[in-house]
Amino acid sequence: MITYPIVFTSNGITLAGRVHRPTDDLTARTPVVLVTGSWLTVKEQMADRYAAELARRGFTAITFDFTGWGESGGEPRQAELPERKIADIVAAAQYASRLSWATRGGVGYLGVCASAQYALAAIAQGAPIKAFASVAGWFHDLPSVAPFYGGAEGVAMRLRRAQEATELFLRTGEVRMVPAYDPGNETAGMFLEMDYYGNPSRGAIPQWRNEMAELSWLPWLTFDGLAAAESVAVPSLFVHSDGCVFPDHIRALAKRLAGPVEVAWGEGAQIDFYDQPAQVEFAVSAVDAHFRSVLGDPGAH
Repeated sequence: MITYPIVFTSNGITLAGRVHRPTDDLTARTPVVLVTGSWLTVKEQMADRYAAELARRGFTAITFDFTGWGESGGEPRQAELPERKIADIVAAAQYASRLSWATRGGVGYLGVCASAQYALAAIAQGAPIKAFASVAGWFHDLPSVAPFYGGAEGVAMRLRRAQEATELFLRTGEVRMVPAYDPGNETAGMFLEMDYYGNPSRGAIPQWRNEMAELSWLPWLTFDGLAAAESVAVPSLFVHSDGCVFPDHIRALAKRLAGPVEVAWGEGAQIDFYDQPAQVEFAVSAVDAHFRSVLGDPGAH
């Protein structure tokens, strides 16, 4: 396996990515899969973990940082802006679909956690993605996400702070930051104990800045990740478990999508699917079979 950095553009902003290839022969065509991770993360976290596994199975996997995150350009920084991320996914799919070493079966997309809902929306907008897979996918709307943040009162507090932060940014250009992860701190993006984000051997890596632009609350909480379902007809796979977030949403999406759908139901908690060997192996095996059936066998090219 070989990896190397790439850059491409989205709405004039330079995005930084990494290619994970099963071979250093650039004339060898392979199926290409784009891989992205959870909200508030960078490519070196769960995305690279899954990309490496897919490359070992013969796929070319591409990870990238969204606008305003990691090594990519763009302002405001550390802002969870769903529409901006959806546009980046469209741009990444267009870039990947034109690579000369990509097979002509089309590009696949693997979204882990929250980026799965953005990919679903990008496909509905016409992104050239021929096969979709979600692992521990987070698909929310405001009524379903509110209990994570203390119900109506907690949501109102966050929306009020986001409005103030947005006004400050528009008036002065200043981006007010809060921790992305800080157990017990209700102003943080994630305030419950999650070892993945606190453990340097897991997700608390040097490339990740533990910050979130506070203006993110408004676009995040009001985004409807379920709305695109009926507009998506590409073959899709959902890898999930009862221990992951919104399992009933996954069951509903499996019925609502316009195209063929497979579901692989495993065991484990949400963050187990980010990096734990048993859950990653279960997920990658299902994803591998799905992409092979749609995009073609990597060993056949």
